[in-house]
Order: sequence, then structure tokens, then C-alpha cells
Amino acid sequence: MFRKGNKNKKKKEKIDIILNGLVIFFAVLNLFPLYWLFTSSLKNSSDVVKMPPDWFPKTITFSNYVDVFNNQPAFRWAFNSIFVSLVSTIALIIVSCLAAYAFSKLKFKGKNVIFIIFISSLMVPKEVMIVPLFRIIQDLGMVNSLNGMIWPNVATAFGVFMLKGFFDSIPDSLRESARIDGASEFTVFYRIMVPMVKPGIGALFILNFVQVWNDYLWQLVVGQDENSKTLMVGIATLMQDLNPNFAYKMAGATVAAVPMLLIFIFFQKYFTSGISIGAVKE
Repeated sequence: MFRKGNKNKKKKEKIDIILNGLVIFFAVLNLFPLYWLFTSSLKNSSDVVKMPPDWFPKTITFSNYVDVFNNQPAFRWAFNSIFVSLVSTIALIIVSCLAAYAFSKLKFKGKNVIFIIFISSLMVPKEVMIVPLFRIIQDLGMVNSLNGMIWPNVATAFGVFMLKGFFDSIPDSLRESARIDGASEFTVFYRIMVPMVKPGIGALFILNFVQVWNDYLWQLVVGQDENSKTLMVGIATLMQDLNPNFAYKMAGATVAAVPMLLIFIFFQKYFTSGISIGAVKE
């Protein structure tokens, strides 16, 4: 029995080593494009297309980043992207929290039917709605403005669907006790319910911020002049440029990628906790 236990233990250890090795291998495989992007931005243009390639830069230069910010309004693009992504995400969280709480805890006629119709909009690709959305934004005079990029991203069903699951996991007895003690509906929502769904709000913040940041198509359609371009649209114009300096283009792509990495690094605990709580929630 003792020998059999040792054999099973050794077998389990071998399996763990193999699985950990596979995880490390795929992690390195997924991180390699980022490594190549960053190191290429520190090379000369001729070194980027060199064959066989240099896996490590022989000469490190930051002139590509200097050129990006000197030759292009990159600071303006970055401000536009941060402003649009941040305001859209905050507005979405406010709207989604209110709607999700109403669908989860309040009772009103036709609630389930309205929720099903609302969630069914998730099946409609955004590309299908580009034309009518643009006509609405055009009629409101929001073309070539940051407002035109922000507000269409607020009225989405994903945040409501996600946060409703978190509100559903909170016992109704908490709300009923607070109401008996004289708390208003808004006090119950703001003081009790919202703090209990912070992991879900954190996860939604990251997911929506990244989605809006990378929303190239809509930002391209609405932001048609130089001052209203976001970083993704501006960097894309570098890629379409006939300039053969590939290191310069790599530097621009790195500038667009770094903010997303920082957002995930700083908010990853909320993201992982929100996803894990949602996974084990009954």
C-alpha cells in the first residue's frame, strides 16, 4: 500500500511537471510577439528586416519613439484614446449597474421579456449597425467629435448581462432588511449592493476599456479629421504610410500597446477575482 502510494505520488509529480512545462511554453509563445514588437522598435529600420534576424538588438536607439511624437500628433491621439475609453467605460458601468440592479432585484411588469429582448442585441454584430449609428451621430452633429465615439459604446447589453449575475448572487434578505430599517432604494443600491459587486465592476472595467481602446472601425468612421483621431486610428495611418522605416512603425505600435498592458497589470486582481467569482457563482 505504501509503495503504491509513493508510485501514485511520483506519477502525479511527473504530470504536474509536464503540465507546468506546457503552461510555460505557451506563455512564452504568446509573449514572443510583444517581445519582438518592443525590441524591433529599438532597432534601426534595416535591422528589422534583416535575415537571419537579430533576436537581441545590437544597437539600441530611441530615435523611433522621438520621431513618432515629433512627426505625428501622438500626444493628441493618446489623449483622445484615454479620454474616450475612460469616459465610455465609466458611463457604461454606471448605466449597467443601474439596469442590472433593476433587472435583478426590482419587480415590474414585463421584466423578463424586456431583459430577453435587451440581451438578444448581443447577437447583432456592431458592424451591422455601423450605418444607422453613423446616421444618428451625423444628425446629432457628433461626427469628428469625441462624443460621437463615446455614447454608442455606453448603450450595450454586455455590462448589464454580466453585472446582473453578480447582483443575483446577493441574498434578497440584505435588501429587505435595509428597506425595513428605512433605507431608500437608492441607498440600498449605492451603500450595500454596489460595494458587493466590486469584483464584477473591476472585471467589466478592464474588458470594456480594452474593447473601446481597440474599437478601430467605429473610431475610424466617426473621427475623420486629425484632431479627433484616436491612437489606434493614428497608428494605423503609420502602417499604411509608404515610409519604409519599419522600426518607426513598430515604435508606433508599441505606443498603442503599452497602455493596455499597464491597465491589465494594475487591475488584474479585480479582473481575476471577478472572473473567478462569476465562475463559481450558483
